[in-house]
Amino acid sequence: MQVTELSAEGLKRNFKIVLSAVDLSAKVDERLTEMAQTAQLPGFRRGKVPVGLLKKQYGQALYGEALEAAVNQSTAKAIEDRGLKPALQPRVDLKELSEGKDVEFEVAVEVLPEIGKLDFSGIELERLKAVVPDKDVDEAIDRIAKANREQKPVDPPRPDQKGDAIKIDFVGSVDGVEFPGGKAEDYTLELGSASFIPGFEDQLVGAEVGKPVEVKVTFPADYGAAELAGKDAVFKCTVKEIHEFVDKPADDELAKKNNFENLEAMRKAVAERIGQDYSQVSRSMIKRQLLDKLADTHKFQVPDGLVEGEFESIWQRIEEAKKNGQKVDDDEEKMRKEYREIAERRVRLGLLLADVGRSNSIDVTPEELNQAVMREAMRYPGQERQVLEFYGKNAELKERLRAPIFEEKTVDFILELSKVSEKSVTPEELLKAAREAEEEESTETEAK
Repeated sequence: MQVTELSAEGLKRNFKIVLSAVDLSAKVDERLTEMAQTAQLPGFRRGKVPVGLLKKQYGQALYGEALEAAVNQSTAKAIEDRGLKPALQPRVDLKELSEGKDVEFEVAVEVLPEIGKLDFSGIELERLKAVVPDKDVDEAIDRIAKANREQKPVDPPRPDQKGDAIKIDFVGSVDGVEFPGGKAEDYTLELGSASFIPGFEDQLVGAEVGKPVEVKVTFPADYGAAELAGKDAVFKCTVKEIHEFVDKPADDELAKKNNFENLEAMRKAVAERIGQDYSQVSRSMIKRQLLDKLADTHKFQVPDGLVEGEFESIWQRIEEAKKNGQKVDDDEEKMRKEYREIAERRVRLGLLLADVGRSNSIDVTPEELNQAVMREAMRYPGQERQVLEFYGKNAELKERLRAPIFEEKTVDFILELSKVSEKSVTPEELLKAAREAEEEESTETEAK
């Protein structure tokens, strides 16, 4: 094998490799000898087929196999001998291909950049920390109490009113003709829930048990069923039962019903859950700060192939959005430039985080990966078992969960080395700051 370096510009390397025809022929002969030990052709016993006959019948195919293996092995060796780290699969271009002659081909490969030693001690960040106010806990407890309230028949009987739960039969029609899905019996409806089309529930307020009510409504223009969109409809309704809700007090009994020891334990759990929500917002903000500073202070060259791949992924989503009727900028050239810059930033940050993780032995444990799978399963209530089985049978899909876990662990590692100050804020101030940060990021993207 002869290797000649043709060019080395930036992260791109080009080589010319020449493979000896003698070596390739020897590999084919070696394979033929192996085949001859077990080969069987008409007129010959197993293992007694002449090598010459096998070569005549299978020589061309074996030459192709030997050539493919030799190209792959020599390419890998040329890269390894030079200590290169490919960013993408090398591109091979065969220049000379004729059995019995030396094989010449060129290899083009983009390599990962040398990022060098990194020092994060100079990075200064501010983490906003919101303390959960008692009123937020009170409101959450009130919602729990409302969800646990009971229903009882109104006594003495009276017309229904907003906030009641009524059981009704109804039949809907358009121009006197019933339409599919417009009929139900013993349907329970909470008046004021806005679960039906506008105007329906309002016209049932004041109805009495057993007395028919005619409800006239107009389906919204954007209604899901196109045949009903914008149409006037009449629903003949009969209220069969009227129930009123009985509020449950926020006490130890309510807490025990929701699997807490007492009200104090429930309040503590609720406060922690709300605090976790605020912490997640704060975490997202400081992570964005960190990535912005890393992107601004590390301007190393990135492989064009990786940038192109990331850009194509982004642009594909833009094209899908256009097909779905979403409005996008008419200046395609401007958009391509903007999103290519975004793609380059993402690639640079990805390479930087990967280098930090690799050089500091940051890894994703099997337990962390299994926990991620479990979280995915919990997103589909009632289908957890099927989701777990799906991931169990698709190792590649399971591995996709590794990247975001690795990124979060690496970000945590860098945050530990950075100078992070904390600032106490109200929840309202935290959420306002988060919105402003998102708007600023969106404005900067549009301004590019």
